[in-house]
Amino acid sequence: MPRSLGICLLTVATLVSTITAQLDLTGTWSTKSNKVFTGPGFYDPVTEKMHEPDLTGISYSFTDDGHFEEAHYRAISNPQQPQCPQGIMQFQHGTFSKAANGSLTLTPFAVDGRQLLSNPCSYESAIFTRFNQTEKFQRYTVAKDLYHNVLRLDLFKFDGSPMVPMYLAYKPPQMLPTQTLNPTTASSTGGAKATGGSKAKRWLSPDSGNFLNKDALLKTSEPLNADRLWWIGVGMTGIGGVLYFCF
Repeated sequence: MPRSLGICLLTVATLVSTITAQLDLTGTWSTKSNKVFTGPGFYDPVTEKMHEPDLTGISYSFTDDGHFEEAHYRAISNPQQPQCPQGIMQFQHGTFSKAANGSLTLTPFAVDGRQLLSNPCSYESAIFTRFNQTEKFQRYTVAKDLYHNVLRLDLFKFDGSPMVPMYLAYKPPQMLPTQTLNPTTASSTGGAKATGGSKAKRWLSPDSGNFLNKDALLKTSEPLNADRLWWIGVGMTGIGGVLYFCF
């Protein structure tokens, strides 16, 4: 009997863990710098400006209905010319799907992605281009980080290597509208990288900076929606069935 009870409890814990992971992916996640967030504070599609955060970092946002947004700000060292580091900012958004094996595929709206490359020793102005890169993650995990006391998201690239951990910053997620922002008559799809179709040189915005909440590592309340209620119902049914079988 004790062994049977242990198996039942383990099954229940597995079901609860699976349901929790499904629900907890939703939100805006940011790396430890806590300076880079998705949303209008990073990229303004109306003025076509990218606002430089105070520090480098990465942010991803996910919705319950299968949309995502990402913001990257990275510094690129130059060992041959240490005085000439480069900076790169990237924005994408689109839809994502989850496979039965736990993998994630992020498919961006091809015409909306933007990249800003700053190379002050080679160009007087930063280079602004379209950007389109489909991403595949082998798996992901969501768990409470005991040190920061917030939920932590770990994404694993297609080859299994881990990305920098991200922490829950906003819930509901902070994002731009989940639709094509700059439609064209001949929009393309697929996984092509940065293209030069709309290449232009621009300065970084003079009023650049992080306009968002700088103490954002706080989980806010979010009302349950229909999708969440459905997943909770499935989970309770599964747990009830296991307990009925055991007892």
